[in-house]
Amino acid sequence: MISSLIVAVTESLMIAIVAQAILSWFPSIRTLAPVMAFLRSVTGPLLDPIRRRLPTIAGLDLSPWAAVLLLALTQSLLLGALAGH
Repeated sequence: MISSLIVAVTESLMIAIVAQAILSWFPSIRTLAPVMAFLRSVTGPLLDPIRRRLPTIAGLDLSPWAAVLLLALTQSLLLGALAGH
């Protein structure tokens, strides 16, 4: 039960981060504004601290990549800890 919740939350966040990153490539599509606002509200608490610490490289924001990596690592550690009990 708890492991399913951990997987659902971390994978949902990963999907939201990837979706936001992909949709950010199309800023001129105004119909995406409500979707982007929702995605920013969901992913902002995770991405904003990473953005403050991780510099952009050649104009590329690597915070989504770092956040997905951190989420995958966190998921793995939590599931491993639950399996050990």
